[in-house]
Amino acid sequence: MKEGRKAPAFRLPDASGETVRLDHFHGRTVVLYFFPKADTPGCTTQACGVRDRRADYEAAGAVVIGVSRDTPEELARFAEKYDLPFVLLSDADHKVAEKYGVWVEKSMYGRRYWGVQRATFIIGPDGKLEKAFPKISPKKHDELVLDALAELAPAS
Repeated sequence: MKEGRKAPAFRLPDASGETVRLDHFHGRTVVLYFFPKADTPGCTTQACGVRDRRADYEAAGAVVIGVSRDTPEELARFAEKYDLPFVLLSDADHKVAEKYGVWVEKSMYGRRYWGVQRATFIIGPDGKLEKAFPKISPKKHDELVLDALAELAPAS
């Protein structure tokens, strides 16, 4: 995904099973973040960070959307357990992760497998990719993304 290009469109179910499309957010800045697995340590750190900085994302005019391969039911449990006030989407067949270039070969303990690479994309109100953060750290996620949102904000 190259900055300045139109972000790939998608249609995915949210935690309640309702279909969400990227174009539902046309005219708004979207922080689209991909995470490997709900309710795992890194993913929980990242999600709770977004939750705790909710007011900062709102002040920046951004809508936050998290995407993983988890089922809508798993995402609903994750959202309820940690009181997550933002949209979580299920990309069970990883087609959207592939479009965004985050479906990658990984390696752990000598075992190779395919999975979602943690990454975040800022999509502008015009639907174009403004900033990409591949392999972003859960602990530094909010600081990096909020700083980028501030830099991208139009001068008043």
